[in-house]
Amino acid sequence: MNEEPIETLEPFSRSHHRDAKRRIRRSVRAIVPCLAVATLLGLWQLVCTLHLVPSFMLPSPMQVLDALLADGELLAAHGAVTLAEALMGLAGGVALGFLIAVAMERFFLVDAALSPLITISQTIPTVAVAPLLVLWFGYDMLPKVLLVVLTTFFPITVALASGFRSVDPDAIDLLRTMGMGRWRIFRYAKLPAAADSFFSGLLMAAAYAVVAAVVAEWLGGFEGLGVYMTRVRKSYDYDSLFAAVAIISGVSLLLMVIVKALRYGCMPWKRRGSAVMTEEGKDA
Repeated sequence: MNEEPIETLEPFSRSHHRDAKRRIRRSVRAIVPCLAVATLLGLWQLVCTLHLVPSFMLPSPMQVLDALLADGELLAAHGAVTLAEALMGLAGGVALGFLIAVAMERFFLVDAALSPLITISQTIPTVAVAPLLVLWFGYDMLPKVLLVVLTTFFPITVALASGFRSVDPDAIDLLRTMGMGRWRIFRYAKLPAAADSFFSGLLMAAAYAVVAAVVAEWLGGFEGLGVYMTRVRKSYDYDSLFAAVAIISGVSLLLMVIVKALRYGCMPWKRRGSAVMTEEGKDA
């Protein structure tokens, strides 16, 4: 008589315990990075307060914050230019990387010809390419966007090419026996299989985009965070220089968060698979 309620409540108890554990893990993942950043900033402030490093070499976080607030409007204007260059270049890099990866997957000769060239293109330092682009295309936005494209297309191309090759050959054979042609096999098998790799490459490209735009501005331009940093560096205003670095880091992190949100929204099957694997691991 007393055993039935216990058996009925036992699955509910396990489920409740798993939910509580999941909530705790989410909280830890959210809190620990914040504590790490806060600790780093606290140590930085302590080093500056104790004058272990001269203030003209390393301004304190409070001095950087003051510079950020004092030059807020100017930094926002320059930051908007850099963000526009990064977004346009990132879009161009994604489009170029996608087209190259599809061509390499479709044609063996294209793959054999472009693979070494793409690898070689990444051995050329960005600071060597940027002045040439400025020389050829002027000081406007175009050379900055082109440099971002050249920087971001590589991780997209490599990630997609790897994803296309990861498709199970048996799945392709099955689709062929069902009468599907190359385009439908690409659409229903290869493209979904490469989605995870694509977003991994896009995450890297988003991190590179802002940095590439700033490097291009640093070497030649009229506006943007790179130009702002060049000006404050020449005037030895390192508080403002660190403020610009903080803006660059913040914008890069924001783009990465957006990419992760897109990945989460565009790959529902991945969410379900991860949830099932997590539950199985916990049950084991």
